[in-house]
Amino acid sequence: MKRMRQGASPLGGFASGASLGGKVSRYRRKQNIYTQGAPAYTLFYIQEGGVRLTTRTKHQPSAVTGILGVGDFFGEICLAGYPLRMSTAVALTASSIRTIQKKKMMQMLRKKNNKTSNAMVAYLLSTVQKYKDHVAELMTSSAEERLARVLLRLARLDKKGPAAVEIPTLSHQVLAEMVGTTRQRVNLFMNRFRKRGFINYNGRIEVYKSLKKVLPHP
Repeated sequence: MKRMRQGASPLGGFASGASLGGKVSRYRRKQNIYTQGAPAYTLFYIQEGGVRLTTRTKHQPSAVTGILGVGDFFGEICLAGYPLRMSTAVALTASSIRTIQKKKMMQMLRKKNNKTSNAMVAYLLSTVQKYKDHVAELMTSSAEERLARVLLRLARLDKKGPAAVEIPTLSHQVLAEMVGTTRQRVNLFMNRFRKRGFINYNGRIEVYKSLKKVLPHP
């Protein structure tokens, strides 16, 4: 399959992560990176591959709370003073992930007019806004629209980016948990998207900008 271009990194010129310091480790597909309830002394930056976050409660089974890709941070909640992991992180595919000590990142954030610290602060603020947007979507959008937004978000397709982006293949069950619907409905919507030329999948999922046509306000 022809390799598609990746979407834009939220850190722009810092996509390599080198300026963040820390150590880069390789993870196998489905390998645990950390588990919910473990001590939180570090945060992570994805340089290659993808990560799935799941959260469990006393009365509910594990639910998918995030699918992350290249250029994403996770575990950053430790910067807010939370001593334990609030989710379990598992590699979606073979992945290269940079581990950064909380203490080191806090020192970086305290530096004024530092490009890396400014980018990190902007990223953290954007994650808060994305969470608010996600809650609003759950309340006001149809399941089909929510699925389209999930796929577009994973691909990071913007006006200046490529026409199509390849993302790791996710099971329809995982997508259903993210969207808040059933696997059967996700299967229906995915087939509809493919027939309309909005996506293509054969081993990996290719997402096209035209998928925005599904949304009332693209």
